[in-house]
Amino acid sequence: MTDAYAAAPLPAFRLIPSQFPPIGLFDSVSMAADLAAVMELVGWTNDRFVADRIARLPRSEWAYGRPNSSIVMGAFLHVPPGGMRFNGAELGAWYAADDLRTSAAEVGHHLRRETLARALPSMSRRYRAYSATLLGEYLDIRGQQLARADIYASDRYDASQMLGEKMRASGGAGILYDSLRRRHGQNVAAHRPLNITEIVQTDHFEITVSVAIRTIEVRKLTAT
Repeated sequence: MTDAYAAAPLPAFRLIPSQFPPIGLFDSVSMAADLAAVMELVGWTNDRFVADRIARLPRSEWAYGRPNSSIVMGAFLHVPPGGMRFNGAELGAWYAADDLRTSAAEVGHHLRRETLARALPSMSRRYRAYSATLLGEYLDIRGQQLARADIYASDRYDASQMLGEKMRASGGAGILYDSLRRRHGQNVAAHRPLNITEIVQTDHFEITVSVAIRTIEVRKLTAT
C-alpha cells in the first residue's frame, strides 16, 4: 500500500476538560532558556513524568511566546498512563477533529468509559472548545479501516501507537484518520507542537453520558 498524505481539516477542533484551567506558562516567554528556568521555578520539572517528557521533545520543537502555547504543550506533556491511539505514554500529541460534533463524540466515548469504570449511572463534564490551524502534511489513512484493522482496533492501541511513534521519529507531522465514534467524522493526531497555530478558545460545553443509553447530550453553556 502506497502511503498518501493530506492537509488537516481547517479549522481543526479540540475539546479540553474545564477542570484543567489554562496556565499561561509558555505563552509569554520569548526564549527557550528562560522557559526552562520558569518551569523549574514553578515546579513543573519536579513532576518526574513531565520532566522526562519535555526532555524527549527537542527545544527546537517547543511552542512558546504566542497565545495558547501552554494549551499545546500541555497536550504533549500531560499524557494518560497508557498513552492514546497514536502516542505512547512517553510523549503526547494534539488530537483534533473536523467538526465539534466529532470532538463531542470522541470525548463522550471516553467519558462513558470512565462512567462505567466508576460504576456510576451517568456523568457530566464541562469542556472548553478550541479551534486551530494545523500545518503540514499528514499520513492519510482515512477509508482504510479494513486494510488497517489493527490500527483501527477499538479495544487496543498497540499497533496504532507503534505507527504514531514511527511517524514522530521520522519527522512526520502526524496522522489523519476516520473517527470510530461518529460516522463520517475525521480526526487528526498532530505530533509537532509548532505545527499547531492560530489557536482560539471558542465556546464552553457540558457533555452528559449515561450507561443506559448510547446518546451523548451536548449543552452549550452561556456566560452569566
